[in-house]
Amino acid sequence: MAEWLPEATIDEMQEKMEKGELSSHDLVLLYQARIAAFDKTINSVLELNPDALHIAAALDAERKQKGARGPLHGIPVLVKDNIDTNDKMHTSAGSLALKDSFAQRDSFVAAKLREAGAVILGKTNMTEWANFMANGMKSGYSSRGGQVLNPYGPGKFDVGGSSAGSGAAIAANLAAVAVGTETDGSILNPASQNSLVGIKPTVGLVSRSGIIPIAHTQDTAGPMARSVKDAVYLLEAIAGQDPQDPATMVSLPKFDHDYFFDEQALKGTKIAVVREEYIGKWTQEQEQIFQKAVGKLEELGAVVVEAAIPAAKATWGYKVLSYEFKADLNAYLNGLSPNVPVRTLADVIAFNYEHGEKMLKYGQEVLLESEATSGTLTEAEYLEELEYNLYMAREQGIDYALKEYGADAVLFPMDGSTIGSKAGYPSVTVPTAFTEGGEPVGITFTGTAFSEPLLIKLAYAYEQATKVRRAPELGINAEEKIHTTS
Repeated sequence: MAEWLPEATIDEMQEKMEKGELSSHDLVLLYQARIAAFDKTINSVLELNPDALHIAAALDAERKQKGARGPLHGIPVLVKDNIDTNDKMHTSAGSLALKDSFAQRDSFVAAKLREAGAVILGKTNMTEWANFMANGMKSGYSSRGGQVLNPYGPGKFDVGGSSAGSGAAIAANLAAVAVGTETDGSILNPASQNSLVGIKPTVGLVSRSGIIPIAHTQDTAGPMARSVKDAVYLLEAIAGQDPQDPATMVSLPKFDHDYFFDEQALKGTKIAVVREEYIGKWTQEQEQIFQKAVGKLEELGAVVVEAAIPAAKATWGYKVLSYEFKADLNAYLNGLSPNVPVRTLADVIAFNYEHGEKMLKYGQEVLLESEATSGTLTEAEYLEELEYNLYMAREQGIDYALKEYGADAVLFPMDGSTIGSKAGYPSVTVPTAFTEGGEPVGITFTGTAFSEPLLIKLAYAYEQATKVRRAPELGINAEEKIHTTS
């Protein structure tokens, strides 16, 4: 018999596996039992890997013969449904148009997970086409998977998008960690909404090869976890240079655990606080929560300065995404197995019209806008907005705050995603509180390109000093232990 560890960390799992008290095979069974017991409430897991138990058993045998490969050896991981896995699971971006699509090869991310010894447990539900289909589509909704709900308040609190399933599943402890993807807020927002740590890497730290895209200038995959340390283990595993993704050939920061996991890291660090774009958009309670978090940073030795940056007043459009989506999606669809009938964005739109009752609950206005572009990325409107976005988000945004105020990092309320996402810069969201009604709230550290090590260090120090995360109740005692035979 194996006993479940409530809110178990990767280190705790590895320790038990090393002692022979737990196996990877046990972990897969335990997580499958939790999915069976709890996911009917939140609808976060779209598909399970039929080979997961066999993979786990093989990794257990390898551990006995050769030892563990690293922190993820035998650890069950969930991946978002827009990430290709060359196995018996589909990759559909939540769309019924791709419900029968099997990837012909692993994405770079999936290959790296397997190399690290992780068990890909299943695919998570998501906002359809990563929320680039219709205006007003509810976060976490897809035609293939239905609606993901927030485990802290199913139907009451927004689950966050578009990595909604990854966020809800890890919050509910249905796997150790999960991979999400982000174009603008799709890792950070569900992390904040589900009391998780979310790392949105610099564009280029993690390869996008084999991931259903929105926009090549902003897309990235990244980890979602219940702790900073677990998120780092996952990020280490999936980062790397990939000749198929030119963005990854620029730089790769050093992963140094002695540097990352420093509880005193905030002492003497200068933090530029940017709250201007939230004024008038957040509740009084959220504002008070953020101010308390700022006070905690000061208590921990950080020097905090209020920063006014030009980018906070920028008018952001989504034309860059609209233009890039058609070009990038057509390239992805063209590479699918010949038996997949949907080969272009135009085909997707036609499929949606043909099956309108199932596909067009929210319409497809965003898809139509993208299809109206040439797909060649030559339009002046696209090139001008791209230049504007990069200039404002970098030189008049994150880099401006760091230089003008002599800061080491920028702090945003909640998911703080847009400026960092437009810049292609990294952010780390970490839990900071719950509202009186029980809704999770996070804060976000953002920095310049490839500053992940510093942001991780700051987030870790804050996490260790606050430890505000608690498990959702899921309708029963959250501390209930699940037993299973091994």
